[in-house]
Parts: sequence; structure tokens; C-alpha cells
Amino acid sequence: MSDQFFVYILASQKHGTLYIGVTNDLIRRVHQHKLNVVRGFTKRYEVHKLVYFEIFDDPVAAITREKQLKKWNREWKIQLIERENPEWIDLSHTLF
Repeated sequence: MSDQFFVYILASQKHGTLYIGVTNDLIRRVHQHKLNVVRGFTKRYEVHKLVYFEIFDDPVAAITREKQLKKWNREWKIQLIERENPEWIDLSHTLF
């Protein structure tokens, strides 16, 4: 069984502050963000709501996608989220 890698977007609220990250353990990583274990941006701006994620089998593809999304303008990111999650529901509950 191959490992999976995740590119994810967290939001502070609908149309709020966004954070894009990559991990090989989405449940653990989102939990860390929610508990404010992760110092820096997500803790400072209370960006804890998982609103979007993609799954990859290849770590290089995941990192490439993360870098691509980080370069996108804000409106493109919002459109991506709203295409899959129009209500900006916290998807972390679907992971457990």
C-alpha cells in the first residue's frame, strides 16, 4: 500500500484568511492546527477550518500542487473551495 499525501486549505471563516499546506497525515496535521500546536501563521490568525483538500500518491506531485496553489490569486482559491465546498463546511469532521 502506498502512502498518501494531501494538499489542504484551511480558512479562518467563509471568505476569511486562507492557509495552504501539504502533509502525509491530514488528520494529525489538521488536529495540530486546531490545537494551536503549530506556531506561526495559522495560530496567529486562527486559521483552523479544513475547507478543501486533494489526495496524491506521489509526494513530488503534492508539493508541486501546493506551490501552484500558493501562487494563485485569492479569487481562484475561493472558486476552487466553493466548487467542492460551497458552504465552507469544516471537512475535518469527515476524516474521522
